[in-house]
Amino acid sequence: MIEIIALIFLCKHIGKLAIRKGERPNKWKLITIGGWFGAELTGFILGVMFFGTGNMVGIVLIGLISAVGGYLIVKAQLEKMPDDLENDIDRMGE
Repeated sequence: MIEIIALIFLCKHIGKLAIRKGERPNKWKLITIGGWFGAELTGFILGVMFFGTGNMVGIVLIGLISAVGGYLIVKAQLEKMPDDLENDIDRMGE
């Protein structure tokens, strides 16, 4: 449950960043969700490979750390894009 709340919060953040960059926010929210769950699944698989199936705490922690890493990769890709020039002119006085 906490993971879903965190993902909703992070998607809102990515949406605001996408608007600032002049991109479609829903596209980047979907990419964020895909990156989160894709990295989490990869982390679970790596956790099972490292710990076996006996250490569920270790598997879950590696999965969650990987999920946050997936979010950070998506965020870094979006931050590398140039800002929208029209929004820069509107924000000059702020």
